[in-house]
Amino acid sequence: MNDQVLAGAIAGASYIVAALLFIMSLAGLSRHESARGGVVYGIVGMIIALLATLWLMIADAWGQPGAVLGFILLVVAMAIGAAIGLWRAATVKMTGMPELIALFHSFVGAAAVLVGWNGALSVEGIAPNLLGIHRAEVFIGVFIGAVTFTGSIVAYLKLSAKISSRPLMLPGKNALNIGAIVVFIALTVWYVITPQLWLLVVVTVLALALGWHLVASIGGGDMPVVISMLNSYSGWAAAAAGFLLNNDLLIVTGALVGSSGAYLSYIMCKAMNRSFISVIAGGFGIEAPRKDGDEPAGEHHDTDAAAVAQLLTGASTVVITPGYGMAVAQAQYPVADLARRLRERGIDVKFGIHPVAGRLPGHMNVLLAEAKVPYDIVLEMDEINDDLAETDVVLVIGANDTVNPAAAEDPGSPIAGMPVLRVWEAAHVVVFKRSMASGYAGVANPLFYRDNTQMLFGDAKERVEDILHALAAVPAH
Repeated sequence: MNDQVLAGAIAGASYIVAALLFIMSLAGLSRHESARGGVVYGIVGMIIALLATLWLMIADAWGQPGAVLGFILLVVAMAIGAAIGLWRAATVKMTGMPELIALFHSFVGAAAVLVGWNGALSVEGIAPNLLGIHRAEVFIGVFIGAVTFTGSIVAYLKLSAKISSRPLMLPGKNALNIGAIVVFIALTVWYVITPQLWLLVVVTVLALALGWHLVASIGGGDMPVVISMLNSYSGWAAAAAGFLLNNDLLIVTGALVGSSGAYLSYIMCKAMNRSFISVIAGGFGIEAPRKDGDEPAGEHHDTDAAAVAQLLTGASTVVITPGYGMAVAQAQYPVADLARRLRERGIDVKFGIHPVAGRLPGHMNVLLAEAKVPYDIVLEMDEINDDLAETDVVLVIGANDTVNPAAAEDPGSPIAGMPVLRVWEAAHVVVFKRSMASGYAGVANPLFYRDNTQMLFGDAKERVEDILHALAAVPAH
C-alpha cells in the first residue's frame, strides 16, 4: 500500500511538472524567437507525462492477473505510435502539414469515443452516487469525440483536395445543426436517468453526422479557422477522456489545448471579419460563393522575369505577400534570397502576412523562418496595410483570397468584409500564379485585371529563380 501511495505521489508531482512545461510551451510558441524552445518544452513535458503514466500503471497493477500482458501491450502501442509519428514528421512536406494536423485531430476524437465506450461498458469501482455524473461524462465525451473525428476527416479531405472546398449548402442546414444539439441534450438526460446501450449508439451516429455536416458547411476560405477550431475540439475531447480515466494531467492538457484553440479561432475570426459563432456552428448564416460564371471583366497584363527584375531595381520599397502557392512551389528559399539581394542594393524590403495566409495559422511565418528571413521584416497585415499605398512594388507570391479587392469593394462578394492586404494601392503589383483560376475560397479576383497589376505565370519557385538570374545582370542604381 505504501508503495502505491509513493507511486501516486511521484506520478502526481510529475504531472504537475509536465503541466507547467505544457504552459511554458504555449507561451514559447506565441513568438517566433521563442518557438523552438516552446516545442522543446512540449516534448519534454510529454516524455515526463508518458513515463509517469507507465510508472503509475506498474505500481497499481503489478502482481494482478494480466498486468504483465497489459504493460507489454501498452509499450508496444506506444512504440508503434512513436514510429509512425517520427516517420510522418520526417517525410511530410510543409504543404502537407495542414491536412496532417487535421488527420491527427481525428485520432484524438476517435480515442475519446473509444474511451467513452469503454467507460460505458465498465462501471466497476464507481460509487452509486457518482454513477449519474459518470454517465454524463461518457455521453458528452463520446459526442465531442465523434464530432471531432468526422469533422477532422472532412477538413483533411478538403485540404488535400480530395473533395471540393466549396461549402455544403443543404436546405435548412442551420436548423439541422441546432436540431442535432437539442436532440443530444435530450438524449444525455435520458441516458443519465436510464443508461441504455442503444442511446449511446444513437448519439455516436448523431455526432458523427453532425461533425461531418459542420465542417462540410464551411467554405475553403475559412479552413484556417476550421483547423484551429478542430484543435480546440480535440482538446475538449481529450479533457473529457481525462475525466473518464481519472487522469488529472489529461484534463489539464485537454483544457489548455481546448481553450487556446478556441481563443486562436476567435482571433482569426476577427481578422477575417467572421462571426466566431457562425464558424463554429458550421458556417451559420454564411452565403454560398458565387457560381463560376461570375468572373470580373477585363484583360490581364502578362510580364516576364527580366521585366520584373528591372522593375525591382528601380524601386525604393518592395513588399512581398506570400500565400499557399509559395508553400506548394517550395519557393520560400529563393524568395528569401531575393529579399536579401534587394536589401543589399539598398531597397527597403518587407513581408506582409495575412492572418489566414496558407492553410493553417502561422503557415507563412513558419516557411519564412525556415528560409532564415529576418523576423523584423516579417509584418502582420495590420502593421503593413497602411504602408502599401506608399510602396513601389508588391510581389504577390501564391496569395489569392487574402489580397482580393472584392472583399473591400464588393458588398455582394462571399468574402465581403474580410480584411485583406490592400496590395492594389501600391504603384505596381506583380502576381505570381500558375493560371487565372480563382483561389481556394472559389471567389474570382479582380486584382488580376487592374491596370497596375502584371501577371507572372508559372511555378513560383522557378519564376523567382529566373528573376534572381535576371537581377544579376542588372547593375545597381
